[in-house]
Amino acid sequence: MSLSKREFLQVLSAAAAAGMGLARYENADAATAEAGLYDLPPLGSGAGFVSLLHMTDCHAQLKPIYFREPSVNLGVGAMQGQWPHLVGEHLLRRAGIAPGTQLAHACTFLDFEAAARRFGKVGGFAHLATLVKRLKASRPGAVLLDGGDTWQGSATALWTNAQDMVDATLLLGVDVMTGHWEFTYGMDRVKQIVDKDLKGRIDFVAQNVSTADFGDPVFPASTLREINGVPVAVIGQAFPYTPIANPRYFVADWSFGIQEENLQKTVDAVRRKGAQLVVLLSHNGMDVDLKLAARVRGIDAIFGGHTHDGVPLAVPVKSGGATTLVTNAGSNGKFLGVMDFEVRAGRIANWRYRLLPVFSNMLAADPAMDALIARLRAPYEARLAETLAVTDGLLYRRGNFNGSWDQLVCDALLDVQSAQIAFSPGFRWGTSLLPGDAITRELMMDQLAITYPYATVTDMTGTMIKTILEDVADNLFNPDPYYQQGGDMVRVGGLAYTMTPGEKMGSRISDMRLAGKPLDADKTYKVAGWAPVAEEARRAGGKPVWELVESWLKAQPGGRVGVRRINTPKLIGVDGNPGLA
Repeated sequence: MSLSKREFLQVLSAAAAAGMGLARYENADAATAEAGLYDLPPLGSGAGFVSLLHMTDCHAQLKPIYFREPSVNLGVGAMQGQWPHLVGEHLLRRAGIAPGTQLAHACTFLDFEAAARRFGKVGGFAHLATLVKRLKASRPGAVLLDGGDTWQGSATALWTNAQDMVDATLLLGVDVMTGHWEFTYGMDRVKQIVDKDLKGRIDFVAQNVSTADFGDPVFPASTLREINGVPVAVIGQAFPYTPIANPRYFVADWSFGIQEENLQKTVDAVRRKGAQLVVLLSHNGMDVDLKLAARVRGIDAIFGGHTHDGVPLAVPVKSGGATTLVTNAGSNGKFLGVMDFEVRAGRIANWRYRLLPVFSNMLAADPAMDALIARLRAPYEARLAETLAVTDGLLYRRGNFNGSWDQLVCDALLDVQSAQIAFSPGFRWGTSLLPGDAITRELMMDQLAITYPYATVTDMTGTMIKTILEDVADNLFNPDPYYQQGGDMVRVGGLAYTMTPGEKMGSRISDMRLAGKPLDADKTYKVAGWAPVAEEARRAGGKPVWELVESWLKAQPGGRVGVRRINTPKLIGVDGNPGLA
């Protein structure tokens, strides 16, 4: 990717302005902060000015939370050193963000515990609602885009069959959305929500979802809206690998995929209908979006999700003599992306992008949303609030290889299932806890609340274990983004191994050891796991993983969970990689 001088200066200007603006208000009281920290005048007003607000991957977090960004987000091959594969100080330098500011804390893991205690929690729909209302008031006609992974990720979302999040997004004022984890509630439930709850209020768009028999569209491919005299098309792109990354039986009658050719036809069709601004609301993951932007003509901007990358600027990608701006707005309600366009004579004359962190102690709670959340949670408050244990260490999930929350789950599975090895999926969602925090049932469920939660114990040979690790590693580090199916590396308990991310498929995993001894290719080992995607596992039943983890937490001596010793692979060939702290 190459930037023109004008684009390069725009990137520097946007990043510097974001950093300085936040630093000015870092010690302000809440009222001053709301008046200044989030004072973002539009590019202009009236005809030709379009504003699009973007949230994604909130994972059903209605209340403010802590969420630590990754210290490992490796890019390999051509992606090394490119957005979004920058962490810590590398990210701050590239984006021009001042260390120690709120934005630095929001975008990186640096000094996480101290910064979290200083700046407070992030997200929360009541605080997000205040920011959305403020921006919409200053930008008449602004449209709020939701990139999906909204209905899943909390106990209340699971227990209400997603209804709490549907009600909250309707009140928030979401205008257009697409999906991924939404589909794990099953086809019938998704269609029920889309056809009844959302009808006439939120457009659910997905150009790449069709019926498996005749290829008919399941959802509208796009929506066309006139904003201040500008016809704007929003095309939807649901997660392409839903039937692979999640159980196929949830979407048995639907097919997915990137559908690049169909996307080009959709772009061309909306252009023929008069669209002067065309954007893609995507749940591809940022690497896929960057490749797609270079191959599909006529997309002005991509508002991306899935990989939870909080990228503080828009990345320009050249495509057929034009430029596509690629963005990704993080996760867990931490951020709201704000893209302002000026359109003249049917073309973009100017643009500006900001990624605003949502700090709950700097934005007053919206009364209506606050009341709705209280009503939605009321039947479950006692169950949610029960303390299961107290953590002595920082608990977090996000990162390519492992996190302390994942290690806790693996440790629990090893103990309760009397297994030699434990696997836990490389999920990116899940809130963080600071040392000394109570592990309530709600916070535990933030890591485990899915519709296929079955805990398993399987006999596997050493060869099978290596095959599984190699397969997941290829999903993460294949040099072609179109073959990256999402998620981070499977978390492993009990087993040590070495990984060479830059190697080819089948050659990345080596030196697997159990209790210091090499794994025997032909020997059988007892492996605990959870979240199986095979339908046989659903029929077999089994206990939900949260029952096992809860019993383990309650059994900890003194009701305290010690600092986890995180099991991560030895990495080869990654020295100097800016995606590794």
